[in-house]
Amino acid sequence: MTSLKAQLQADLTTAMKARDALTASTLRMALTAVTNEEVAGKQARELSDDDVLTVLGREAKKRKEAAQAYTDAERPELAAKEIDELGVLEAYLPAGLDDDAVLAIVAEAVAQVQADGLTGGAAMGAVMKLVQPQVKGRADGGFVAQSVKAALGIG
Repeated sequence: MTSLKAQLQADLTTAMKARDALTASTLRMALTAVTNEEVAGKQARELSDDDVLTVLGREAKKRKEAAQAYTDAERPELAAKEIDELGVLEAYLPAGLDDDAVLAIVAEAVAQVQADGLTGGAAMGAVMKLVQPQVKGRADGGFVAQSVKAALGIG
């Protein structure tokens, strides 16, 4: 099975041959972000598929935020470009979880943590530790934290 990075590179070549400028430029940007992540730090390393997904998720989040900023600044043409790039990136990301699925995961984790007798901040940390691996890259972190606080009755 090919790695996600290899898939991105192959799709970039295909997009360039097809003269698909949007896909090619978006994949170039994504591969640059992956390369930058690989060489960041003291020692260069090859990223795993999970690490590549994390980088792609970060890039997708940047596109969402930029599109919102351009929309707020009444620059619809620039917002549309960011949304188009986001569409290209989302093809490589795992399907997102809907709110009900996130709430179900949170409820299960809360029940498990409360059975251990934890409350307050300690419970929040313990629940997030259980929930995070299940929702990583598939749900908005702010919504997850808000859901956990609500389920625990914190703030």
